[in-house]
Amino acid sequence: MEARNTRTVSRQTNMTSFADIVLNQDESKQRLNILLAANAEIAEQKAVYGSEREKMEADLMFAPINSEQAFAYFGLLLGVFPPFAIFLKYFMETGPARSEKLWIFGVALIVSLLSALVGYFFGKTIGRWVRGIETRPWGAMLLIAPFIGLLWGLTSGAAGGIIIFGVGAIVGAVLGGMVGAIALPAFTVVHRLVKRGEMIDRRHFLPLAFGVTFAICSFILGLG
Repeated sequence: MEARNTRTVSRQTNMTSFADIVLNQDESKQRLNILLAANAEIAEQKAVYGSEREKMEADLMFAPINSEQAFAYFGLLLGVFPPFAIFLKYFMETGPARSEKLWIFGVALIVSLLSALVGYFFGKTIGRWVRGIETRPWGAMLLIAPFIGLLWGLTSGAAGGIIIFGVGAIVGAVLGGMVGAIALPAFTVVHRLVKRGEMIDRRHFLPLAFGVTFAICSFILGLG
């Protein structure tokens, strides 16, 4: 009887020890998972932010927007104002508006609207591309950026000009490509300097985006 009780106690002790081992293993796995997650978060922050100060400045932003949003909004501005500046230039050179030319105002509005829509939605993709080239050395970024801007402008300009008897798509693509090839590198340089991590404060974005856009419009209006 005593031997049986001893075996029972021994079995219970072994089961308890086994349960303790299992619990300890589970706790160790949980701690390991927490540690791995923390290390992954730290590594991600180091990849995004150059320093703790940069991360702190990003956290203090009033209204942060990421690269995709920034270039989408910038594409919206480029789609609206430069095409309209081209039409305005036409009216400035042809004299006062007459009734037979009023329909051109409607065409200008439609062209700007189509260009703005394509510039905005394609701008999200452009933002991802630019985010990639901004990690490269400055020389490589400045070499690649005009070609990305050229593609962006060609697409937006062709979309806006296609309503002008189809031929306008070619003219729109050429003019849009020229604008994009100039505007995107100019904005990308400032964006890289001002952003913190992958974010730029809206208070910084707005004057920069409008500044580049209106500078191009001023150049268009000053031609001739």
